[in-house]
Amino acid sequence: MIVLKAPQEQVLAALQSVAGIVERRHTMPILANVLIRKTGTQIEWTASDLEIQIRTRVELGGDDAQFTGTVAARKLIDILRSMPSDQTVSIESSQNRLLLKGGKSKFVLQTLPAEDFPLVQEASNFGPAFSVPQKTLKTLLSQVSFAMAVHDIRYYLNGILFVAEGKQLSLVATDGHRLAYTSAELDVDIKQRQEVILPRKTVLELQRLLSDQDGAIEMQFAGNQAKFSFAGMEFVTKLVEGKFPDYNRVIPKNHQNIVVLGRQTLLASLQRTAILTSEKFKGVRLNVDPGFLRVASNNAEQEEASDEIDIDYAGDSIEIGFNVTYLIDVLSNMTQDMVKIELADSNNSALLTIPDNKTFKYVVMPMRI
Repeated sequence: MIVLKAPQEQVLAALQSVAGIVERRHTMPILANVLIRKTGTQIEWTASDLEIQIRTRVELGGDDAQFTGTVAARKLIDILRSMPSDQTVSIESSQNRLLLKGGKSKFVLQTLPAEDFPLVQEASNFGPAFSVPQKTLKTLLSQVSFAMAVHDIRYYLNGILFVAEGKQLSLVATDGHRLAYTSAELDVDIKQRQEVILPRKTVLELQRLLSDQDGAIEMQFAGNQAKFSFAGMEFVTKLVEGKFPDYNRVIPKNHQNIVVLGRQTLLASLQRTAILTSEKFKGVRLNVDPGFLRVASNNAEQEEASDEIDIDYAGDSIEIGFNVTYLIDVLSNMTQDMVKIELADSNNSALLTIPDNKTFKYVVMPMRI
């Protein structure tokens, strides 16, 4: 039977939307496969790594019949990529094999039984659904995801905290040295606070899949799972268990010394000065004085760099050190023209925000230089 018959670009797009979570090496060979379920002319593609499951449904022609089977996801993607985007491809099933044809090319692929594919058991106690535009969630994730920890033994830091309460969705990420917070308004009123930690891999996959279109993404949280539905896709993921730090205690409230300057100007200055930092020591020194900000660095070879920016500032003179990567990260992931920096002294964290915008906050710890 003909499982599907459609242009290469349509088949490849559907397959790539689910196959991002498929690892090349697995203890279970079937997890390298994608599950194909055909009902009529509609095909359901499902991929899983036991922690995350992604499913999408598309119309891809073929016979009006039923079919289930699994096939190697990466092989199928590599074959489809090698074909012209406007070429019609077909997949036929025959005796535990799939025959893929395109133009004068032909590929015979081995399958594994669909009943052996380990589907994620969905939670039965999901909370109320709420939604935001895809574009909004994509922006929120980009504003905080760079501050996630990587392979930290405090496993609850290797992800992003989602908090839904009232009419607000807040996202928080921290690696213990810096913290990023952002929020957006919801379309419904969440009566009971919902708080979950999405794993790092889930966050990266969502960022890959979300588009800048206006379509909504619907979210539901359970005790150990989160579910996202958008653009014909269903995305289910396990959560990180553990207690996320109290981010409200970390965010400074009453810093008196405030500098507002061009984001791009500061970013360029930091990038120049960072050239003379070393791999092991990424420290830069900021001297904030009335009228100017000086950025300086040095390294073990006795080399030095300094850069000066004119600023409108009349507060205290402060000398404070930072890991330059933490400052470059936040400025690179912002899109606004101006950035606001609030300081107390050389020993307290700095708070970076967007002028006249209370939804984004970035806290960075100082370092001794």
